[in-house]
Amino acid sequence: MKKLRKVLVLGAGALKIGQAGEFDYSGSQALKALREEGISTILVNPNIATIQTSKELADQIYFLPVTPFFVERIIEKERPDGILLSFGGQTALNCGVELFKSGVLEKYQVEILGTPVTAIILTEDRQEFAEHLHKINIPTPISKSAESLEEAQEIAQTIGFPVMLRAGFALGGQGSGIAHNMEELRRIVTSALAFSPQVLVEQYLHHYKEVEYEVVRDAYDNCITVCNMENMDPLGIHTGESVVLAPSQTLTNSEYHTLRSAAIAIVRSLGIVGECNVQFALNPRTSEYYVIEVNARLSRSSALASKATGYPLAYVAAKLALGYALPELTNKVTGVTQACFEPSLDYVVVKIPRWDLDKFKGADQTIGTSMKSVGEVMGIGRTFEEAYQKAIRMLDLGLEGATSKRVFLEEGSEAAIIDKYLYTPTPKRIFALPVAMRNGFSIEKISDITGIDPWFLYRIRHIVKLEEELERDRELTAARLLLLKQAGLSDKRIGELTGKTELEIRALRQRYGVLPSVFQIDTLAGEFPSDTNYLYMTYNGQHHDVEPLGQEGVVVLGSGPYRIGSSVEFDWSSVNTVQALKKYDKRSIVINCNPETVSTDYDMSDRLYFEELTFERIADICDFENPAGVIVSVGGQTPNNRVKALHDYGIPILGTSAEHIDQAENRSKFSQLLDELGIRQPAWDTFETIEDILSFAERVGYPVLVRPSYVLSGSAMNVCYTPEQLERYTRYAAAVSPDHPVTVTKFFQKVKEVELDAVAQRGEIKAFVISEHGCALWRRDDRPASPDH
Repeated sequence: MKKLRKVLVLGAGALKIGQAGEFDYSGSQALKALREEGISTILVNPNIATIQTSKELADQIYFLPVTPFFVERIIEKERPDGILLSFGGQTALNCGVELFKSGVLEKYQVEILGTPVTAIILTEDRQEFAEHLHKINIPTPISKSAESLEEAQEIAQTIGFPVMLRAGFALGGQGSGIAHNMEELRRIVTSALAFSPQVLVEQYLHHYKEVEYEVVRDAYDNCITVCNMENMDPLGIHTGESVVLAPSQTLTNSEYHTLRSAAIAIVRSLGIVGECNVQFALNPRTSEYYVIEVNARLSRSSALASKATGYPLAYVAAKLALGYALPELTNKVTGVTQACFEPSLDYVVVKIPRWDLDKFKGADQTIGTSMKSVGEVMGIGRTFEEAYQKAIRMLDLGLEGATSKRVFLEEGSEAAIIDKYLYTPTPKRIFALPVAMRNGFSIEKISDITGIDPWFLYRIRHIVKLEEELERDRELTAARLLLLKQAGLSDKRIGELTGKTELEIRALRQRYGVLPSVFQIDTLAGEFPSDTNYLYMTYNGQHHDVEPLGQEGVVVLGSGPYRIGSSVEFDWSSVNTVQALKKYDKRSIVINCNPETVSTDYDMSDRLYFEELTFERIADICDFENPAGVIVSVGGQTPNNRVKALHDYGIPILGTSAEHIDQAENRSKFSQLLDELGIRQPAWDTFETIEDILSFAERVGYPVLVRPSYVLSGSAMNVCYTPEQLERYTRYAAAVSPDHPVTVTKFFQKVKEVELDAVAQRGEIKAFVISEHGCALWRRDDRPASPDH
């Protein structure tokens, strides 16, 4: 192991599309690994909402931009011995490469730890990387790099349309696209060259499968593949935009091992030290393959691979960067195997992205080679159907499964849905698949249109057939109920199909003894003994792997997927709550479904349920664990939305009562409370009809604000300036919050917005912050309100 005194870790900076909370997870694991070795750590990251910028992990934190200018100043002051570039995404990588090329690292004798910078530069330069692969007999698509529009046009004419265009040194597929003609090429290349020095023009591989391998290598050439993953969508849709499965489901044994051998050969040829992911395009008919891309750093895919397998990828990568060999490291998840042991899964994982494109008026809904998703979820089950339907519910879109029609409420006929969403990839395509099946489209035809492998389509059709049979014959025997649950149908969905409520189905299920089993993720497929706190629930089992914690356990509800308005800040609050529980001798039980988070790390909580944040699943876990209570206040809007159902079911809510949470979340009740307290507010009311709403707006004057209850980040909240806008947005708000009246208030313009954030105990304020846009005033109850405080 290298003798190091001080190491600089580059963070990812602000969350953005294509670079989100996964780098909080990877950077946090790296900092833990360094601290274990007694190495002093310096972190550069301006993102205040992350775990890694909390005081517990790094010795010094610089809330500064991750740019060469600022990082050089920090290096000059701190004089670190080494620097880690691979744990902060493309932002950190680009910054580190610039520092190397400009001679800053050499000037201050800072060693790049882990993968050599020459390998990083090689993988980022698409043309040189292709030439390198050809030298070791690894095929790549016909391609050439261009540094101008004219060059790109000439190359495209040589290759022939359509062509794939990829920007070098880019994040989340930014600047990439498929050009079918010269006009599209000009548009994509002009955009890409605006931020990248290089564009790769390459042969387009229509409807090839996209397969990834996460590979780990140490400095002594020990090399393993931790996880292989398969995109349900074909090449041409970015991995971050695709439904992804681990392990792969449609590869033959020969295909799997051919690609695995190629991935290891590539990683060894590059001299990678740490983690790396290799992406392949595989011809579904001939099994020929091409290498598409190599990321010589931790990525969103590696976060998914780590959580899917239970292998602490970022932690191991950091240890390897310090000089450890794989056989010297223990897998801290299992505690009994070495880090050189390749995980083996006895379950299937399904990742589905979360988009929020509807928040951008007029935004192009098409998905493709450039990422638009803001987060993702990961469902775990013993079958594809079970994991797939779990993941759909985890998106927290109010959808009950793969066949949900709610997503198409305003889309017209089923024929119109098929025409609009089957032929063009959008976030709604996965819901158009069952619509097409019900309308007589064959599996072969759907596969030909979408490029989705028939295996996946047959599994989705299985779900469709089960639902159609249930609609025809609504009798629910114990055996039939078990079959439906094994296929991933929720109690609520079964109730919708049989004319019963969710609670009626739950009661029937419990009477029959149809209950989920609690299984551990042990990474070893039961081949060797291991004891982990990493759990999931399944109806494809007949035993529990763990015993209930009982009253010493406290459930902490996480935030679910990252989305606009609910991001890494709720992971920060969840993790801090878990750490606080330890001080009071309580055992934490985290429920979350986001593979990008620190809260879903192997070592954060006493128990981690990688599960849905639905009433059904939270109640299942509480029925099994019998905890002292549930903390809902640290996971954002999703846990708050579950409070009433959990309270009514008899589960203790810790902190603010369900009644008072409802009083704050329900706009109508909150406005009534303000009136009772004599606190001034804009004129408001709730109404039964559109006519009454329009009459109110005429009386108080436009603009008015439409405010649904129980919403996140102002979702469906709109300022209306005309009667037409008011009528349209009122209907939309009512659809978003159907169980609560829509409140309409007078909207004031050109006024200041001021906030008070407080911590209170039994109604008594202990500390608070008053802030307004541009400045903040901090005060505790025992200090005078003055500019000094």
